[in-house]
Amino acid sequence: MSAGSLLYREEQGIGYITLNRPEVLNALNRDMLSGLLSLLGEIGTDSSVRGIIITGAGEKAFSAGADIQFLTAASAHEVRDLARLAIDVNHAIETLGKVSVAAINGYALGGGLELAEACMLRLAVPQAQMGHPEVRIGAVAGWGGTTRLPRLIGKGRAAELLLTGRQITAPEAERFGLVNKVVPGTDLLGEAEALLREILSQGPVAVALTWEAVHRGLNMTAEESALLGADYFGLAASTEDFREGTKAFLKKVKPSFKGR
Repeated sequence: MSAGSLLYREEQGIGYITLNRPEVLNALNRDMLSGLLSLLGEIGTDSSVRGIIITGAGEKAFSAGADIQFLTAASAHEVRDLARLAIDVNHAIETLGKVSVAAINGYALGGGLELAEACMLRLAVPQAQMGHPEVRIGAVAGWGGTTRLPRLIGKGRAAELLLTGRQITAPEAERFGLVNKVVPGTDLLGEAEALLREILSQGPVAVALTWEAVHRGLNMTAEESALLGADYFGLAASTEDFREGTKAFLKKVKPSFKGR
């Protein structure tokens, strides 16, 4: 599928989404965000797709963030509406019910980084630069950055990046915990695929419930989160996959999960 500013293909259970505006460093505008939201809706109901990889076209950027040309001419209401659309997109990624990996191939700034933060996991090339420069143009990280970044790297580090607008390198992002792994550019998609397939080889129901427990648990007290994990453990125990996995463990053989 090609929709101009978005490219999409599916191969062996993985959906590949490419942000395709390399001439403006894959800046996110309303059309691209609307297309992403629609595409994610289709992927969510496609049982043949078990995971997605999101990356940017070209060698310079994953996404440099919101389209500044739009922001300079937009009204406050238009900026808010764009932010709410972006929040819907990022929420759709988090609640897709599929494993999501951001393959950061260059600059991931502002709204572009917020898109990557919504994914379960993030890989980046060594030359990638990440940051929230919104304050440097008198703006706020209003697409979820003020929410997700502290949860990923802690309040102190997040506050530093959000309040200074400083960009960090991929190795620094890895040390902070923002990026899971830094890989050579030629290996980026291959590494993302390998990581995704490693997760997909586990029990599908268990993977989905684990992510749900992590995602929902962050908004609960420690006790509530632990109880949610216990409930999901019990729910997983009711599946055929659980019986298959425990028997395979005892027999010291590889389990054959069916996703039920």
